[in-house]
Amino acid sequence: MLRAGIVGLPNVGKSTLFNALVENAKAQAANFPFCTIEPNVGIVAVPDERLGVLAEISQSKNTVPARIEFVDIAGLVKGASKGEGLGNQFLANIREVDAIVHVVRCFENDDIIHVDGSIDPLRDAEIINLELALADLDQIERRLERVRKQARRDPEAQAELAVLEKILPVLADGNPARTVKLEEEDELLIKSLGFLTRKPIIYAANVAEDELATGNAWVEQVKTLAAAENAQVVTISAQVEAELIELPPEERIDFLEDLGVTEGGLKSLIRATYDLLGLRTYFTTGPQESRAWTITAGMSAPQAAGVIHTDFERGFIRAETISYQDLVEYGSMNAAKEKGLLRSEGKEYTVQEGDVMLFRFNV
Repeated sequence: MLRAGIVGLPNVGKSTLFNALVENAKAQAANFPFCTIEPNVGIVAVPDERLGVLAEISQSKNTVPARIEFVDIAGLVKGASKGEGLGNQFLANIREVDAIVHVVRCFENDDIIHVDGSIDPLRDAEIINLELALADLDQIERRLERVRKQARRDPEAQAELAVLEKILPVLADGNPARTVKLEEEDELLIKSLGFLTRKPIIYAANVAEDELATGNAWVEQVKTLAAAENAQVVTISAQVEAELIELPPEERIDFLEDLGVTEGGLKSLIRATYDLLGLRTYFTTGPQESRAWTITAGMSAPQAAGVIHTDFERGFIRAETISYQDLVEYGSMNAAKEKGLLRSEGKEYTVQEGDVMLFRFNV
């Protein structure tokens, strides 16, 4: 399961956002630094309207969406790479996630203390990005000592050395390692190092309730920063999301419409996080259950079957496959089959986004 870490300076809205994401989470949200010490963890469903449509077609008793694990990590301060605040613990928690949701404060509120005394999302983002880069720089320098010795006699170490020396000056300038373009084989050489600044990132620009629809000048600054880093931006209002979960579902649409938006920022954030690592969804559907399964883009049919159970991959015979659009257009599997739209795909087939699949296997 994808793990996404929610990070940011203290008091930018991380825990409020986390509580809204998981609805029933009990992360404490309070107006003082280091409110979050141990990371809170919650499992969040990926919004996908297609799943409900498939369940209706198949008259499924249950629906099971794809899921993401969100981790609410302690607030970071300047000097964290040297152990300031909860720095060492914070950095260790980030190393364990697949992607980063970096919450930046883009709202004014005199009742909520800012640790640096003023609102400046670029400064705030730079503090965290610099601390992550410094932590990576320390790690790469220690690694280089060993690799340089090994490179005298080991071709693989020579290849790793070339990659590390490509990343080193970028980190030394305080820039994230993700801005360095590497070939796939080079990525594999450094994968075990788990560079913090090479993890995919989404900036969550946290705005006031009345600016959710329009954004503001601070959000535009964050978008410019993200574009330079090949990162994504989602505009959210943690306060709006906190209010939404207190409302009955039937009142939430009216509440959002009054704010000038069709959905809250959380749905966009969840989908963006899901897409960040190049993940795809395929479905299984029947009378008992309709379920969304998460795979990596480019997976073959046997590999996708293995997500359900390793026996499915080991004994794979074929996959009866139809696109979601075709199934919905004809209203049933039998009707689509009569039109010749239900295909029998073999081991070489690359699963496509939205495929509806039934696996045949023998073990």
